Amino acid sequence: MATPKYVFMDDRIVPWNEGTVHVDTAAFKFGSAVFEGVRGYWNADEQEMYLFRMAEHMNRLVFSQRFMRYDEIITPEYVTEKTIELIRANGIQGENVHIMTTTYVAGHGGQNVTGPIKLAITAQERPRTAKITDGISAQVSSWMRVPDNAMPMRAKVNANYQNGRLATLQAVADDYDTAILLNSRGKVAEGPGMCFFLVRDGVPITPHTSSDILESITRSTVLQLLEEMGTPAVEREVDRSELVAADEAFFCGTAWEVTPITSIDKLAVGTGKVGPLTKKLQERYFDVCHGTSGAHPEWRAPVYGAAKANAAE
Repeated sequence: MATPKYVFMDDRIVPWNEGTVHVDTAAFKFGSAVFEGVRGYWNADEQEMYLFRMAEHMNRLVFSQRFMRYDEIITPEYVTEKTIELIRANGIQGENVHIMTTTYVAGHGGQNVTGPIKLAITAQERPRTAKITDGISAQVSSWMRVPDNAMPMRAKVNANYQNGRLATLQAVADDYDTAILLNSRGKVAEGPGMCFFLVRDGVPITPHTSSDILESITRSTVLQLLEEMGTPAVEREVDRSELVAADEAFFCGTAWEVTPITSIDKLAVGTGKVGPLTKKLQERYFDVCHGTSGAHPEWRAPVYGAAKANAAE
């Protein structure tokens, strides 16, 4: 993956190598930062990059900042404006892009430091991988998903992701692609950084939001698309043993999009191939993201549209 030319850092676009944070900041020492991952999808026919559900991501960024008791809340409007400027500055066209918008505590001191608050944004090309078409293997992790009354997964706090990192490292060491975490009640929660669905007898099932999971925007998207496809999902607690009974399974998230799971704990999911409902959902999801279907235009924010309109005037 090529390194882009520029990064947004502290109110300006700077060369990539200048995107640095001091080692003594609370962000570096304690993980006192929150973030949003956002996808941009290229539409070749329209020669346009669409940011997918940017408004919803920015609203959640505000929640995470409030949750962390920041001295200042960096606004959705400002983050969106600077994200678009950065993508244009990097000249990213012809390929999908993954954006990380991070607001962090730049102050020095102990764990009670809550300011000043700074913003960093990266935007990198992210081609689709074979995992989307071929599926992946997953391990039920021995690491427990952190419960809500310890480190709530609802807030996208950088420090929270050490839980998923440990599960991922274990899974990779044990020759799996990734992990599935159970919560403190022994029920299925989610993946290290993505939500989980299974399909039984044609019915999609996903752990509900009280299962110590992120209130995922992609999960919300998938729930709505499944409803529109005539296969509404059931949100409920999921037992570990149900993983063996699944006909299909998949992860969803901004980075993971809709990724099929073909085996869990070395047991095939269904036929061991990507299932028909998962394939149908993928097609629908990517059509909406890229804007090729025309459905849900309210979910897509154009990057180059305003610039093209200005050039034509």
